[in-house]
Amino acid sequence: MVQVTFKKNPVTLPNREVKVGDEAPDFSVLWTDLNPVTLKDTAGKIRLISVVPSLDTGVCSDQTKRFSDEAAALGDNVAVLTISADLPFAQKRWTEINKVDALTTLSDHRDLSFGEAYGVTMKELRLLARSIFVIDQNDKVAYVEYVPEGTDHPDYEKALKAVKELTN
Repeated sequence: MVQVTFKKNPVTLPNREVKVGDEAPDFSVLWTDLNPVTLKDTAGKIRLISVVPSLDTGVCSDQTKRFSDEAAALGDNVAVLTISADLPFAQKRWTEINKVDALTTLSDHRDLSFGEAYGVTMKELRLLARSIFVIDQNDKVAYVEYVPEGTDHPDYEKALKAVKELTN
């Protein structure tokens, strides 16, 4: 079972841990226009899924900008997604203000479908725990990082390396 803290306080996650080699669980989240998005909407692509508690915090903002900056170099066969429990309207505002358009922000606010399927819903906060998932073209999980402390950055280089290994 994955254990993480947020501001050094333990938080409760679902008893679901996604591991390398697993079939990627499906989910239903919302795009900024309120249309639903599932894993199947990016079928056939490599997916880099960056999960953040809230775009309106420093580390989450930095993480999303970093992956947006890297997205173009990853190629057309890679979909870069940021998922949070922020409202879709807040995500749209954030992407417009920060001029982030190389990745897709998706909201898990409505059902916490992604958070439950991937074991990242922090029950006490109703936010998602910082994590990274790389899913290959065949919907197999190729890389996972559950960041132990929610206010820390993920290992960007390892996540990007995992994507690049799949594109070769």
